[in-house]
Amino acid sequence: MKLEKTVLLTGATGFVGSAVASEIKTKELRLLGRKDPRFTEALFCPAEISPLSDYATYLEQVDVVIHAAARVHVMTDTAVDPLDEYRVVNTSGTLNFARQAAASGVKRFIFISSVKVNGEATSENQAFRYDNTPRPEDYYGISKAEAEAGLWQIAADTKMEVVIIRPPLVYGPGVKANFAAMLMLAKKNLPLPLGAIHNKRSLVALDNLVDLIVTCIDHPKAANHTFLVSDDQDVSTTELLQMMTHAAGKKPRLIPVPVSWLKLAGKLTGKQAVVDRLCGNLQVDISHTKKTLGWKPPITVEEGIARCFAESE
Repeated sequence: MKLEKTVLLTGATGFVGSAVASEIKTKELRLLGRKDPRFTEALFCPAEISPLSDYATYLEQVDVVIHAAARVHVMTDTAVDPLDEYRVVNTSGTLNFARQAAASGVKRFIFISSVKVNGEATSENQAFRYDNTPRPEDYYGISKAEAEAGLWQIAADTKMEVVIIRPPLVYGPGVKANFAAMLMLAKKNLPLPLGAIHNKRSLVALDNLVDLIVTCIDHPKAANHTFLVSDDQDVSTTELLQMMTHAAGKKPRLIPVPVSWLKLAGKLTGKQAVVDRLCGNLQVDISHTKKTLGWKPPITVEEGIARCFAESE
């Protein structure tokens, strides 16, 4: 997307940030963080997100900030106080950065938050909404929720517009962690006891999330809104694995084991949390996003999954 605005992006070396940087075409793209050879035309600003950093020089004449940098989930966290570690970057660091952005005359601050601000799971047919009371359960979600609250206060005290985007699980080429493990299982096409899971989960393809972020750069109706985002196509774990296996060019081999059996096996093996994630619901309602912005996801879940495999070949 060709833009005339000066945009400062944080987290450009990350999964989401790098995709945003690749999509934005502007003479005035600034990337805050480590230099990355993928973006040779961008202006790099060597600073980290922290409560004490000074960003005044980098924020001069910036119109829009896209804040994608964050301390993300740590699978084995050895920090003495994990919540405090998340808050250093995700809360205190973010708010320090945002206050300086407002003082420098930045017109719009786009914050990439998380659906974890809403919570960890939904009841059947009870999707999370943009205006739900935040109920974060883990340290990451708490730190993001506190940052959101602080950003709304900054918006109230200054002229800077705030846009908050809460994605669920983001997948795409180069995805890591559990989703990458599922892609590998689909490639191997081993028989799995996951053929009778009828849950509903919202996901968002990287291309869809990036499209929404870029839309929010200059959309006049985006100002001071919270937007949930997804592919608008909720799927069960069984359906997701079937899509992955088909995208890998194979026929799914999923055994229809009852969910009650899976949950019992989870309790006996100490893997109850894993089974809960596989079988639980997490749905988001993006009707407010679509109506406010006139936006819809450009690609389907099937297309998003196909792109994961195309990139790895």
